[in-house]
Amino acid sequence: MVNVGVIGSTGYAGAQLVALLSHHPHVSLTYLASHSYVGRSFSSVYPSMLGSCDLVMEEEDLEEASKRCDVLFLALPHALASKKVNAELLKRCIVIDLGADYRLSDVASYNHWYGCEHASPSLIAQAVYGLPELHRNAIVSANLIANPGCYTTCSILTLAPLVAEGLVDTSTLIIDSASGVTGAGRVEKTDSLFCECNESFKAYGVANHRHTPEIEQELSLLAGRPLMVQFTPHLVPMNRGILSTCYASLASGIGEPEIGQAYRKWYADEPFVRLMGSSLPETRFVKNTNVCAIGWKVDQRTRRVIAIGAIDNLVKGAAGQAVQNMNIRCAFAETAGLASSVVNPL
Repeated sequence: MVNVGVIGSTGYAGAQLVALLSHHPHVSLTYLASHSYVGRSFSSVYPSMLGSCDLVMEEEDLEEASKRCDVLFLALPHALASKKVNAELLKRCIVIDLGADYRLSDVASYNHWYGCEHASPSLIAQAVYGLPELHRNAIVSANLIANPGCYTTCSILTLAPLVAEGLVDTSTLIIDSASGVTGAGRVEKTDSLFCECNESFKAYGVANHRHTPEIEQELSLLAGRPLMVQFTPHLVPMNRGILSTCYASLASGIGEPEIGQAYRKWYADEPFVRLMGSSLPETRFVKNTNVCAIGWKVDQRTRRVIAIGAIDNLVKGAAGQAVQNMNIRCAFAETAGLASSVVNPL
């Protein structure tokens, strides 16, 4: 058993994390922090958790939390974790950051895309990018794990085999992703109001979304050279889910057999990647699971591959992946406490 704490426990990602951890066979939830609900039980904020997690929430104190916890999850907006994490903290406990502060290996890129100065750049070199399907071996010994973004998880996993195996022209990569409203967080925003987003579909963050450099960083590592992608996110009037439709021109001589072979080579043994081939994924196929479902089509007319990935943005795109990282780091079964199949198939 490990003692675990969550900072930012009442946001959408934080609450999903608490729900997963409360049923984890190797976890004892010992510390929950939420500035807005100090002194209240978690189940008083989320009544569906009554009896599952009635822990009283405390004011945030990372020093105290690190003394009581073996693993500390940070579910905070960007620019906060880098002000709170330090070397002494990392000596006492494992930190898994669900925010953006340690995802980018280049501090100048972080400062540019996030519009602020990174508060602890000396720790970036210690951080491991927590996408298990690509960095499992490094996660095993890391005390600072940067949980990937939701759009990035879906996009990178969908494109990784194509890029790594040299099957596509990387100068032609285009990603159109659509996310449910929980991706915007639990903070009150006009754009997230029911009347603003219901019965509508829109693009946002066009040409400047902050997940772009994260996608480029990981795909560049796979390609062995710097590359750029055209990434456009969209808001869908549903609670949760991400669908990423990725386009690329095929390399010379590449067709359907090589594409299928590459996906099977990379993901045949991955517990949370479901290959659907030409049967394309939908967000409802992975709802409330830690699965990334991937399908693809080769368009012989245009000589392009269209690869489509689907995840639950709050599970594989956030809390579930954080638990997966904890499982790897703590030598638990990687699938412990995580669902790989939907409860309702409809």
